[in-house]
Amino acid sequence: MIRFSRYYIPAPIALLVLFETGLLFLSVKLGLLVRLSLDQSAAAPLSVLQAFLFVFVMQGMLVAFGLYRRAFRGGVEVMLLRLLFALCLGLVALMALFYAFPDLFLKRGAVAIAFVFALVFLVLVRIGFFRLKQHRVFQRRLLVLGVEQGAREFGRLRRNNDWLGVEIVAFVPVHEEVVGDYAKDKITVLDCPLLDIVRSQSIDEIVVASDGAGQDNLVQDLLDCKMAGVEVVDILSFVERQTGKIRLDMLRPQWLVYSEGFRNSLAQHAAKRVCDVILSIIVLMVAAPVMVLIAAAIWLEGLGKEPILYRQVRVGENWRLFQMIKFRSMRNESDEPRWAQVEDKRVTLVGRFIRRMHLDELPQLINVLRGEMSLVGPRPEQAPIVEALSSRIPYYADRHRVKPGITGWAQVRYPYGASEKDAYEKLQYDLYYVKNKSFFLDCVILLQTLEVVIFRRGSR
Repeated sequence: MIRFSRYYIPAPIALLVLFETGLLFLSVKLGLLVRLSLDQSAAAPLSVLQAFLFVFVMQGMLVAFGLYRRAFRGGVEVMLLRLLFALCLGLVALMALFYAFPDLFLKRGAVAIAFVFALVFLVLVRIGFFRLKQHRVFQRRLLVLGVEQGAREFGRLRRNNDWLGVEIVAFVPVHEEVVGDYAKDKITVLDCPLLDIVRSQSIDEIVVASDGAGQDNLVQDLLDCKMAGVEVVDILSFVERQTGKIRLDMLRPQWLVYSEGFRNSLAQHAAKRVCDVILSIIVLMVAAPVMVLIAAAIWLEGLGKEPILYRQVRVGENWRLFQMIKFRSMRNESDEPRWAQVEDKRVTLVGRFIRRMHLDELPQLINVLRGEMSLVGPRPEQAPIVEALSSRIPYYADRHRVKPGITGWAQVRYPYGASEKDAYEKLQYDLYYVKNKSFFLDCVILLQTLEVVIFRRGSR
């Protein structure tokens, strides 16, 4: 695992990102060289800024199309198809930059040739990555203390495809633990110092999945292993790292207090606010023509008798109430607390389109400029729903310790929620964001939101 600003990236993904970044830089250089060989007067020497823009745009598209997801669901054909679409969309963006800033960017011929090189290189790399990503050289070798809970949780990780970058070498029973049928082929009896087992099996990390590991003798063993350079982590922190969520059924109050994260420094808050304002203004300027067309379509569909915007009271940061603004997408919208359902009959014809494309959220940029929302954060809910869920779901109120967002970690990791069960599942992702929020994580969420919009995930 590679850690970046409290966000963990599996080693295979981190190496893939670095390797593909290098190949994209190489593609730009080759594209310019080929262009020069065809017409020596057509291009200037490559600048760092030009290469950076090409790589930045292309890498952004790869992230937006979910090509660096830990749990990529789909075969090699799906991956290659997404890769093609991502690079083509990146090429369109680069051409737009060329026309907007002709003196700043590469010439069209060089960009087109670099695109061809990038496509060939990345297709070959992806085919190789798909075959080698589970190779032992990319795996962290794990020893799990606690067979029953450990086997159950690791079985769940395997079923949900959250297994990339790890390999279980041994399960060690703790304090007369009943082994049962759990992973019998990997059971290792603790009949010698734990450090000896760790060294003999080349263990990289110990996952503590049993309360019995708190015995004095095991605490000393774990300390010996930690001092020898082996990472020691509890099962909840490990699952959080692998899945990108905090499991509520495993959560204990003291873990929230003593674990790293859940901080909100003044500098971090100020920097996030500045980014929110700048990006909101830019998006509003770019999206203004689209917003005018949407407003006209809503007005025409309602024959001028229905409002264009819809306002509803939602719960914001520190449980303060505010009026959230959206384009009206339903008939007879009211403040009655209820979730939208699949094929909801209240949705209008225009509303169905703008909800699928998430364009109904654009007016919320005004809420961001007002300071009531952020671009990234847990989605705001209606006060009666928050009150009801807070009484039934532990820690639900804690998602309101940060500003709500137009998009969020739960929105890019979980489908649209329309029930208490969905709220429970999404809360696990919201708590992960509250704990680990950072500029880097916000950038990842914003890029992955493009995937949600492009593939129309999570809209109703």
